[in-house]
Amino acid sequence: MSEKILVTSALPYANGPIHLGHLAGAYLPADIFVRYHRLAGDDIVYICGSDEHGVPIMLRARKEGVSPQEIVDRYHAIIKKSFEQFGMSFDFYGRTSSPVHYETSQAIFRKMAARGEFNLKKEKQLYDPRAKIFLADRFVRGTCPKCGYEDAYGDQCEKCGTSLSPADLINPRSAITNATPEMRETTHWYLALERYQQELEAWIDSRKGWKSNVLGQIKSWFSDGLRDRAVTRDLPWGVPVPEDVAREAGVDAEGKVLYVWFDAPIGYISATREWAAEQGDPERWKKYWQQQDTRLIHFIGKDNIVFHCLIFPAVLKAHGDFVLPENVPANEFLNLEGDKLSTSRDYAVWLHDYLEKFEADSLRYCLASIMPETKDADFSWKDFQARHNNELADILGNFLNRTLTFAHRYFDGKVPAAATRDAQDEALIRRLKEAPDKLGALIDGHQYKNYVREVMDLARGANKYFNDKAPWKTRKEAPDVCATTIHYCLQTAYALSVLFDPLLPFTGKKIRGQLNRPEDFSWADAAELSMKEGHSLNPPEIVFKKIEDNLIAGEIKRLQKNKNSTSSQEEEESLPEITLDDFKKLDLRTARIVKAERVPKTDKLMKIELDVGGESRTIVSGIAEQYEPGELEGRDIIIIANLKPVKLRGIESRGMLLSAEKDGRLSLLTPYARNTVRQ
Repeated sequence: MSEKILVTSALPYANGPIHLGHLAGAYLPADIFVRYHRLAGDDIVYICGSDEHGVPIMLRARKEGVSPQEIVDRYHAIIKKSFEQFGMSFDFYGRTSSPVHYETSQAIFRKMAARGEFNLKKEKQLYDPRAKIFLADRFVRGTCPKCGYEDAYGDQCEKCGTSLSPADLINPRSAITNATPEMRETTHWYLALERYQQELEAWIDSRKGWKSNVLGQIKSWFSDGLRDRAVTRDLPWGVPVPEDVAREAGVDAEGKVLYVWFDAPIGYISATREWAAEQGDPERWKKYWQQQDTRLIHFIGKDNIVFHCLIFPAVLKAHGDFVLPENVPANEFLNLEGDKLSTSRDYAVWLHDYLEKFEADSLRYCLASIMPETKDADFSWKDFQARHNNELADILGNFLNRTLTFAHRYFDGKVPAAATRDAQDEALIRRLKEAPDKLGALIDGHQYKNYVREVMDLARGANKYFNDKAPWKTRKEAPDVCATTIHYCLQTAYALSVLFDPLLPFTGKKIRGQLNRPEDFSWADAAELSMKEGHSLNPPEIVFKKIEDNLIAGEIKRLQKNKNSTSSQEEEESLPEITLDDFKKLDLRTARIVKAERVPKTDKLMKIELDVGGESRTIVSGIAEQYEPGELEGRDIIIIANLKPVKLRGIESRGMLLSAEKDGRLSLLTPYARNTVRQ
């Protein structure tokens, strides 16, 4: 019987790209789940989008000297493109800066206010008298009282990790203007969370199949007792508090926005509304959000458990018109080469970088194999290479290639007829018949690592069947037995293309292409033995090429370099001293940029043609994320002219541009003071 399912993945924050930790936490497991249920014939909708409000985005915008909208536009595009290339099968990928989201969030806030779900509270907060705005915790900097770090945030010291409040800081200052903040009174709306504790506890107790790590975190909050939580903030960037609600409460709405934790989950609802409008049925979203037979499932990481299991359900209950989640299968964290990911020091594997060098399915397979379902897991490049080479290439790829090659060489590229089955044939067929139900149950139960093990074990068993049946021997001794063997190997190849499809969508399509099978198929087809006698096959091609050691060594080296490199502020260390003789070795020259263009299929590389004192030369530089080609052309810069030439993306680069970091961005050095700082 077909089910109605609504799936969401945590909205990625649009102030940076996607890394492997994000994928393993909230996105890959959801995509496997959704792809399986689509193939099973269920009515399923998959919703996601960019979370585009909040203080970190404002901080990055200020650091780069641009508007918050420019920041979210940039990263929304990067994130969306990366997801598409990775094979994420969202039905709709929205963004919380859309008009529909503003309207939806304000409507929900307005109804909750009308129902008396908020408490108004006056409180004193830090205020910047120069910028004339109240300061969120992250907009306050000062000296950490624990370690003495002079640039700690108002909520945490990034050097020693201590959790702080702005009042803890020594010599606090505004991160916007450096002014000394003042305490001023402001008014905010608070969700009366305490009144929902008993109801939420009863609801959580009624849930079935929730992970122990999720329940443990929820119950610790219950033990401490739920407290009122602010749903508005004083910020210039966000969904504005509705003026009519503020006016009725006697509050000036100027500069007040909905707190990002409140508006971001509503993004699931607003994105579903936009999806329904795209389908030509604007009211269709209600079928999934307001009918109680919907299975609503939120895929998130462990840092979002409380918001999705307590606070957002409280909002939905307070509003009164929405279904609550059936499950929130939150994953734990993914570490990297035995250490925690650190985006600030670039100790991460970024998805858009990965996709420039490797196939999406290789990463999907590796991450699913080590998925941090109930405890933290670790990604290593050597393990990635081993899983690709030893499992995808040597097991699945080997079986497919030897089967199709044999069929083309000895059966004219067609499916041979099957004769009488023996015990080995029957055992293989029985396994194929049982596989869809067995594997589907693992996916539906959020046991993704077990699904990966079982489906690869089926491929491993298919290789053993091929070896044990030895068609290279029976081809002459018992042609009927040989034909039967290849017949069932081809049936298995098709079944594997279906059963691997939720995990390896690009590979599944390649396999079906070689088998000359259409893309219109279902999960149950894996058990149907539907490869007909005489069906023509397409020529075989290698599905997985081995990943060479030098590629992996380069990735490990890059990570190790970033892991070991810290700023002088972090470790109070400087680069090694050099002598005057060392400096004299550098041939520094002034050059004029004649032409600049992005290197195709890369996000960072720019090809720059230079006039160096009448000599033409080309330099490839990783500045494409900092500059547009048009703003470089005609600029005079300084280069190192005697750097040993290297080839990057097939382009010989002869030299290096000189740059310096300013406010977290690279600025090219020029020979003229008026051009030194980028405007």
